[in-house]
Amino acid sequence: MKAGIVGLPNVGKSTLFNCLSNAKAQSANFPFCTIEPNIGVVNVPDHRLSKLEELVDPEKVIPATVEIVDIAGLVKGASKGEGLGNQFLSNIRETDAILHVLRCFDNDNIVHVDGSIDPIRDKETIDMELQLKDLETVEKRMEKVNRAARTGNKEAQKEVDLLTKIKTALEAGKNVRTLDFSDEDREDFINQFQLITDKPVMYVCNVDEGAATTGNTYVEKVRELVKDEKAEVLVLAVGTEADINELDDYEERQLFLQDIGLEEPGSAKLIRAAYNLLNQQTYFTAGKKEVRAWTIDIGDTAPQAAGVIHTDFEKGFIRAEVIAFEDFVSYGSEAKVREAGKLRVEGKNYVVKDGDVMHFLFNV
Repeated sequence: MKAGIVGLPNVGKSTLFNCLSNAKAQSANFPFCTIEPNIGVVNVPDHRLSKLEELVDPEKVIPATVEIVDIAGLVKGASKGEGLGNQFLSNIRETDAILHVLRCFDNDNIVHVDGSIDPIRDKETIDMELQLKDLETVEKRMEKVNRAARTGNKEAQKEVDLLTKIKTALEAGKNVRTLDFSDEDREDFINQFQLITDKPVMYVCNVDEGAATTGNTYVEKVRELVKDEKAEVLVLAVGTEADINELDDYEERQLFLQDIGLEEPGSAKLIRAAYNLLNQQTYFTAGKKEVRAWTIDIGDTAPQAAGVIHTDFEKGFIRAEVIAFEDFVSYGSEAKVREAGKLRVEGKNYVVKDGDVMHFLFNV
């Protein structure tokens, strides 16, 4: 699963990407610094994994990961191919969620592509380009399906109704994610359209160090603007995070964080939030060879979770042995959990909970 970092040129996207991935994307004080999308595989910080490592003492530990894509800055006219618009929009379409970076700090030494600081204007500039691209997609689809609808095809008529609803919203400057659809309509139609403004989004408000914990008036304006958009807002001092990242010594990092009032790097919060944004959760396998975090969708059943390890596990699923993470920690080992009768045997319909420690029995 991929989350794409987007925003206008020069708002801190590549600096953020570097903080998240430790892959040193080129970062400079001019537009279009990033041309090809940089891709980083980022470990999801999870204290539970460390606790399991402490209890099990495995040979290796493998965390869950999220793929982060640094996409070059969009500009006005991107939907019509301005800048490197077509390429950028194609890169965004391939992601599963959007991390939209908004500049929420003043600094005369860092130029803004539009000459002044206004995160609301910046958001609307990006939104408009993405909405125009979605509108193009919707209109092309309507041309195809209208013919079938006119012949009385009920499914085509239903699709036309949904496309008309979306078209009206886009023309009014609304993102598709603000609209309500039934689960059935989403499954049968909406998800197939692959609309950019339907992707889940997190607005990352890039502030200066002084606003790292409290935010500022720019951030409050963003929160107010997106309150009805089913979106998350995260405040991050990206430049400060970059400075913390440069420190090799763990204690120095912690002192730096304490000085600015943070318990952990904001980048760690962002990675976890991106994981949630992608509708993902974690279960664990824990043995002497390895302790591992596995990524599944929220709502996945035990066979689907087993299939993440190997498709044969899902095909031949018999049952799962499940230990709640809290029970594993409380009793200190799998053997003691078994002795206490806290290990559960679950079947095919079991919906996996975040943090479950699992073994699978299967037969192919």
